[in-house]
Amino acid sequence: MRATQKLHEMGQSLWLDNINRGLLTSDTLRRYIQEFSVTGLTSNPTIFDHAVKNSHDYDDAIRQKLKEGKSGEALFFELALEDLRQAADLFRPIHDKTNGVDGWVSLEVSPLLAHDTSATLAAAKALHARAGRPNLFIKIPGTQEGLPAIEEAIFAGVPINVTLLFSSAQYVAAAETYLRGVERRITAGLNPDVASVASLFVSRWDKATMGKVPEELQDNLGIAVARQTYKAYRQLLDSPRWLRLANAGARPQRLLWASTGTKSPKASDVLYIKALAAPFTINTIPDATLLAFADHGVLGKLLPSGGGDAGKMMARFAQVGVDHDRLAADLQREGTESFVAAWKELLDSIGSKGATFKTAS
Repeated sequence: MRATQKLHEMGQSLWLDNINRGLLTSDTLRRYIQEFSVTGLTSNPTIFDHAVKNSHDYDDAIRQKLKEGKSGEALFFELALEDLRQAADLFRPIHDKTNGVDGWVSLEVSPLLAHDTSATLAAAKALHARAGRPNLFIKIPGTQEGLPAIEEAIFAGVPINVTLLFSSAQYVAAAETYLRGVERRITAGLNPDVASVASLFVSRWDKATMGKVPEELQDNLGIAVARQTYKAYRQLLDSPRWLRLANAGARPQRLLWASTGTKSPKASDVLYIKALAAPFTINTIPDATLLAFADHGVLGKLLPSGGGDAGKMMARFAQVGVDHDRLAADLQREGTESFVAAWKELLDSIGSKGATFKTAS
């Protein structure tokens, strides 16, 4: 039995951190589902930028949409929705079989809206309606401005993937936002069953401290933060507040490990998969990490619900000058800025291809 199937049977969902048209037309995604127990996928502006810029798979579609008078963000979202609808349909049997627990795909709102609460909410509602698929999450960053939009989206019944979370405190803020949205639905007499995941970014912690901490601490901070967050997650699931909502028919917001491709050349290529095996969580990984884990991955011990040695490890990092709270805030800001940059590059790539096509015609 492959390690990917063992992970699935242990209770963790394995999602692909990638989407491009070639994955769909070549049946590669279908093969990942059948052979590697992949049960969902995520996308982001960087992924789509690479997909459009580094292939010709979208050229014909871009030509056609330009003829229809579309451009910029409007053109991109049509391309993205075409891909994600097809991916959502591939995962739909899983979604149906698990009663909506699994089998999801994700689409991000424009990162340019990261500091605009009302525009983010409007975009989330509109994109979900346009997608026309019950198993499509809308991704909204868990920033100060994003949190109110997340609460309102949950209240409106829009499934949300809360992205760009980097710490236990940021996760708890996102989880409480989700709970408030569900509580408001119950008060309003609405069905509280609205799906959500909270995405904690892991490897960027280790990339940020690479070469800045003693060798024995390298590649340990992201895992320690994840363990600390998992403890908060399990505590929330055991809390009276959550249990009251569950009794009313709500479903828990699942914790998702994001950014789990290994960044350090000295570390194992499956470091974050082995270390973060935990029931009722999701690990979303790039193709290379998926294939590596299927080839030579070995499962170790499950993540301890109490966080294990996370507290001691965090203390060791503090002793060498790592300010956890400040770095978490910096990583969230930098992550937001990175997605904005990728978004602009994506639109530039589409614009450049469009200009080339017009010149050629």
